[in-house]
Parts: sequence; structure tokens; C-alpha cells
Amino acid sequence: MAAPQDASTRPLCIDLDGTLLRSDLLLESTLALLARRPWLLLALPFWLLGGKARLKRAIAARVAIDPAQLPYDERVLALLREEPRRHRVLCTASDDTLARPVAAHLGCFDEVIASDGQRNLSGRGKAEALVARFGERGFDYAGNARVDLAVWDRAHGALVVNAGHGLARAAGQRCELLGHLPATGGGPKAWLRALRLHQWLKNLLVFIPLLASHRFLETEAVLLSVAGFLAFGLCASGVYLLNDLLDLPSDRQHPRKRLRPFAAGTLPLLPGMVLAPLLAVAGLALAWWAEPRFAAVLAAYYLLTLGYSLRFKRVAMLDVMLLAMLYTLRIIGGTAVIGAALSFWLLAFSMFIFLSLALLKRYVELSAMLAEGKMSAAGRGYGVDDLPLLQSLGGSAGYLAVLVLALYINSPDSVALYARPQVLWLLCPLVLYWVSRTWVVAHRGGMDDDPVVFAVTDRVSQVVGLLCAVIALSAI
Repeated sequence: MAAPQDASTRPLCIDLDGTLLRSDLLLESTLALLARRPWLLLALPFWLLGGKARLKRAIAARVAIDPAQLPYDERVLALLREEPRRHRVLCTASDDTLARPVAAHLGCFDEVIASDGQRNLSGRGKAEALVARFGERGFDYAGNARVDLAVWDRAHGALVVNAGHGLARAAGQRCELLGHLPATGGGPKAWLRALRLHQWLKNLLVFIPLLASHRFLETEAVLLSVAGFLAFGLCASGVYLLNDLLDLPSDRQHPRKRLRPFAAGTLPLLPGMVLAPLLAVAGLALAWWAEPRFAAVLAAYYLLTLGYSLRFKRVAMLDVMLLAMLYTLRIIGGTAVIGAALSFWLLAFSMFIFLSLALLKRYVELSAMLAEGKMSAAGRGYGVDDLPLLQSLGGSAGYLAVLVLALYINSPDSVALYARPQVLWLLCPLVLYWVSRTWVVAHRGGMDDDPVVFAVTDRVSQVVGLLCAVIALSAI
């Protein structure tokens, strides 16, 4: 057909992944497949043998992506709405099965041109499809990657989105540069947030065996504990990345988690998918260097966390038991890295107190859902009707931890380790107060999603912790 020259009638073709969408549907669908049916990942190489288009169709046929929850670039949406007279085309390398629901949801496209299981509409393939449909130089095209240069070679105008000035200059050398919308967000701050370095506070639990065994004046034991802290931190950050990548749909329905970098589209998915296993390997390597038995504990932590992310977090009660176990594994790891004996009392106290905190975490999440008018937490096995039950079980678990502490104080183990074990009785009312107060704060809506981080950063909790430390030192 003849190429139209009037800009108001020239078709406006918009790329999907990375341009209209601050994400990538192939990666989103692959992660959805991993989250729901991980065993099918073994089939990916065989699907790829039939070509990339077949791979995309095979994945798309097995997952469901809700277009209403995807992170769109509002600047591109505004551009589409400002051009109602133009023929607007969604032209994407993503599979047609996923692209059409996006176009239907947005309601601002007149046509969809996408991969169909036979043709992979990327680069030159997309350029040829657009030229066949609208003619040489007969369309304007918005894209975001160097592969789009092949399209701009044959387009009339280029709109460069979420890319640097270098790509904009290259596009302008091939056709008329209509506009440049640089990438927003991302950067080091977004990566630090995705790695959740503040969550490394949980890994301070590694130092508890060092303190409980009174070896905090031994230089070697302190250095090994520091190595254990760093190893847990690296492995945990890898787990957080993986968990955020697998939890995209439910995070986008959460009032606060929807702002996480991957869910919000401020960070690209592919680097996160690469960095997650690299961090885990680095943590395990450091753990092996420090103490092979500690590496075994860290490996168990990683495998349990992987199972939690893939499946168990959706199973009511099993999820909180695993969360409590993961906290306790940090203490077991701290014991292993310094070669100390594993204390029955410390394990029992840890399991109950962390079960209380795990139930508190779910209680806070459900309370947030209730405040949003929702009846259940997406991706979890609970509804808002479970709030009283979680509150009852969580408070009981916290009080059982205090009972274990009281029994320990009166045990031969305490007498052997402390010169004045009777002083330790002062710990019981302090811990009782702290457990009760955390549940009151949560009940009144004053707690964030992670009670352990709250416990470390809350001023009252800090004072209680300091008093507990003074009491313990006084008993030595």
C-alpha cells in the first residue's frame, strides 16, 4: 500500500516489552511457569529447539497473566490517548496469546501484530511485518532496544522509550526522531532496595550463639560469626530477589509490596534472574570457606527458602512453621560456624518465639488486606476471617517461648553457665511485656510487614533488648 505522509493519519506502532510495558512478557510468563509448575522448566530447551516463537507460544499456553496488574509506562499510555485519530498498533515480539489481552484491557489499540508460534516478530522480522502491512516508511514506531534499529531503518519516525541518548541518536540517523522518553527510576538505590539490605538485620541472629556461649571475647569466633553473617546476607539477598521475581502477581495486589522494584517495573527482570543464583553461590562459597558444617546449614536454609517461594508459602500454617524454621536455622548456623554445642533450650526458645513472629507477619499482611477491603491475601492460604485465629496462636507461641526461658533459668545448664542464674528471672517479665506489646502494636495497625525488622528498629524493643543484655551480663 502507499505510505501515508500525513502524520495525523500515519499508523503509530508501539512495542510492548520495555516500551509500553515496564517489564517483559516472556520473562514474566517464564517466572509464572516456574512459580506454578517448576518441573516444566525442563521442557524449555526442547521447546526452544523449535524456535523462539514456539517457545513463547508453549509458555503462554500454560500460564495466565493478568493485564490489569502489569506495570505500564504512563508516558506511553498518555501518548496513545492523545492520538485517537491515528491507527494505533500494538506490535510486539511477545506471543499473540498474551499480547491481545493487554490490548483489550487498555482499549486504545486498533490492531495487534505479534508472534504467533511460527514467526518471532523481533528486529528484522518485525520490520518486514510492518512494511508488508503499511509500506516502506509508512509508519511511526516506538521502541526501546537496539534490536529495534532494524525497524527504525524502515520507519518514517522513531519514538525512543526507556533507553539512553545513544540509542536515540542511532534511531535519529535512520529516520525522523519524533521524541525521546528516557528511562526513569532504577539505578543503585533501586537495586539496594531489591537486595533488601535492611533485612540483613535478621542475620544478626547468627551472633546469638556467640553471645550465649560467652565466647564474644574470642577473636577467631567473632571473625567466623562475621563471615557467617555475611554469608547469610548474600544468600538471603539472592533469595529475596528470587522471591520477588516469583511473587510478582501477588505483590502487585498488595498495598505496599506493589512498590517493590520488580513489581513496579523500575528494575528489569533479566538481571535479577541472573543475580539471584550468583548471590546464593557467593554466600555458599563464603560459608564453605568459614566452616563446611556451616555451609551445610546454609544450603538447607536456601533449599527450604526455595521450597517456600515455589510452593509452601501458599499452604496455611505450613508457611509460618517454615518461616520460624528459617529464623531458627540462622541460630543453628551461628552455632555451627563457631563450632559450639547446639543448645536444646536455645532451639526450643527460638522455635516458639519465631513462630509467634511468623504468625505476626501473616497477621499484619491480612490486616493490610482488610484495610484495602479485600477478603484474602493474594498468593497466601489465608483469609481475613483467620485474623482472630492467627492472633490467638501467635500470642500463645510467644508466651510458650517465655515458659521455655523460665524452665531454662531453673535448669542445670543455666547453673553451669551463670554465676548468678537467679538474676535471669528478670528476663521473663521483660520478654512477656515485649511479646504482648508487639501484638498490641500490630492489632492497632502500627507495624510494617516484617516483625523482625520492627523488633530491631523499634525504640521500645531496643530498650528491652538493652535491658535483657544488661541482665544477662549481670548474671555471668
